[in-house]
Amino acid sequence: MDVNQFLPTLPFTDPVLIFFVVLTIILFAPLLLNKLRIPHIIGLILAGTLFGPHGLDVLAHDSSFKIFGNVGLLYLMFLVGLEMNLNDFRKIKTRGIVFGIHTFLIPMILGTLSSIYLLHLDLMTSILLASMYASHTLVAYPIVLRYGVGRNPAVTITIAGTIITVVGALIILAVIVGMQTGTINEWFWVRLILSMTAYCLFILYAFPRIARWFFKKYNDNVSQYIFVLALVFLASALAKPAGLEPILGAFFAGVVLNRFIPSVSPLMNRIEFVGNALFIPYFLIGVGMLIDPSVIFSGWDALFVAIVMSVIATVAKWLAAWITQKNFGLTKIDRAMIFGLSNGQAAATLAAVLIGYDIGMFDINILNGTIVMILVTCTISSFATERAAKKMATQQPADENDKNRDNTGQARILIPVANPYTLENLVNLAILAKGPHKQQPVYAMHVIDDNKTPLHSGDVGQVLLDRAAKIAAASDIKLVGLSRYDANITSGIVHTIKEQNITEVILGLHHKSNIVDSFFGTKIENLLKSTHKMVAITKCTIPINMTTRIVVAVPEKAEYESGFTKWIDRIANIGKQIGCRVIFHAHHDTIVVLRNVLHQKRYNIDCEFEVLDDWADILTLTGVVLQDDLLVIISARHTSLSYNTEFEKLPLQLSRYFAGNNLIVLFPEQFGEENEQLTFTTDPLSIDVQRNYSSFTSVRDFFEKFSRRRKLWNHRRQKIRQSRKEK
Repeated sequence: MDVNQFLPTLPFTDPVLIFFVVLTIILFAPLLLNKLRIPHIIGLILAGTLFGPHGLDVLAHDSSFKIFGNVGLLYLMFLVGLEMNLNDFRKIKTRGIVFGIHTFLIPMILGTLSSIYLLHLDLMTSILLASMYASHTLVAYPIVLRYGVGRNPAVTITIAGTIITVVGALIILAVIVGMQTGTINEWFWVRLILSMTAYCLFILYAFPRIARWFFKKYNDNVSQYIFVLALVFLASALAKPAGLEPILGAFFAGVVLNRFIPSVSPLMNRIEFVGNALFIPYFLIGVGMLIDPSVIFSGWDALFVAIVMSVIATVAKWLAAWITQKNFGLTKIDRAMIFGLSNGQAAATLAAVLIGYDIGMFDINILNGTIVMILVTCTISSFATERAAKKMATQQPADENDKNRDNTGQARILIPVANPYTLENLVNLAILAKGPHKQQPVYAMHVIDDNKTPLHSGDVGQVLLDRAAKIAAASDIKLVGLSRYDANITSGIVHTIKEQNITEVILGLHHKSNIVDSFFGTKIENLLKSTHKMVAITKCTIPINMTTRIVVAVPEKAEYESGFTKWIDRIANIGKQIGCRVIFHAHHDTIVVLRNVLHQKRYNIDCEFEVLDDWADILTLTGVVLQDDLLVIISARHTSLSYNTEFEKLPLQLSRYFAGNNLIVLFPEQFGEENEQLTFTTDPLSIDVQRNYSSFTSVRDFFEKFSRRRKLWNHRRQKIRQSRKEK
């Protein structure tokens, strides 16, 4: 019996075996090379070389690797656009443009001169080869994501420069190929400009409207993920007819969808997980399979070309990073990050060399030299980016959690859960308010009323807590579920605040049970009287990530409250995660303090300030707040310095004029003794104990006064009678 007939032949053709080998590489290559302190990206590329057709020939570079490799590259560029901090980009766009010009012109000049005088190529071939040096691929970007420094200004500068230099390199490629094949005529530039303009306008105006409609209508996580991918590949497919490369279409899709997908959200977590676990590693393995180590030893000519190309590509990118650093006073770590990210050559370089080889402009030595250059530059890029990202990650907490933020950094948020329809929005709002860099868990609790315990209410509460934990886990956030029996709901919340050292409470606005019920409800009113912690009462009519702007109404003297900086931190976190503009309407003196706090804490959010000198003018916001805006009202308790008698009208105004808006009524934290009045056998939530007790004492005083007056009147009447008798 011949055993060989049962053994698979090399290279593997069975899809199951191919996928098994690829997954094994993705699993073990980073683990093994991390022990040698080699970046995992290099591990995947080297593994592709080892198991590819130029190595052990276990895997063939067939259509599956071409498909998954292209998908991985598009996915990588989509993540780059999705991770960009658009607010920071607006502030540093000048530096990004300058770096883009440097990282395009310097390689073009050095590459053209070196090709003419060292490689002895003609002018057109030298320019095309230089365009390969100018373009670069963000191969090392997964390292940036792994260390959590994707929104560092140096990374944003590099991304901006990447788009400029890739577009420039691809235009040069199209022009030279057109000249070589004779397809350029007087209409070439007109057609190119019109098609690119039409494409950009379609992406910028159609995609946001489609995305907003879909995310409002459908909440299913799987449907949202598939919808996002469909838009990405639609943008990539439409880029080709417009004269652009699909990688630019994927990047544009990421930029447009950026504000609809918060960086800390279940959808973002799924997008990053699938890309980093499967698609991007497939792309890196595919790059490694193209590398032929025997090229280096095929002859002096091939080796000389490979050395020249690798040195010119590396030196040119380092010079661009160095000049950008000196021009704008950046640190050495910033320069290292810019150089590391921009030095990797892969996507556009491969496209250019293959096209040039097919039309006869490049020979086999240029093709082999390009493969070696890709290996060398990707290796240098990975090591440089790893080192810079590690330093940035160790310095980041000191920069972001400034000493001035000590009183706002501890975010122990409690979410009382009772309504399954508002649960998801409450959890998502708490995650956004907490911020991405704070490790404290979110607390969710369900209170079972001892006096009104319905059948199976404990089971219903546990179902809600389990669902809340799943929603938070989808964003990689830990949620602690708490279930307790107590005299009433408010008592349970207050006791949990003390037991768990809660800093703030986020709860949903109740539904009025009858016409005499108050706007906030007796439970919330008693909670505000029983704790001085920050309380946020929310109502969401649309998903919180669909917010276009955050409009904040701040009363006069709000800056004197002890919880002033804390609520600024939470609103700034929400605005930063969603990527929307925050508009503060406040008194002139309060605006001065607001500006100082936002500047000192370095929140870097897009914000505006409008004067609201008189709280009675709050209704002027009806002409400001749009349907997709989030309205935040900074209210105050009766004992607060910023309390205004106009607050009494607030419930009627909100229910009448802002009923269709997302709404947060926020009561800041304040100092003072907490007045716990909840340990009664009867339910204090059905009546206002303090108000009824006050009413009782008033009635008692009235009758006492009436009794005293009556006694005094009788005494006077007796005296009058006695005086009459004596007369």
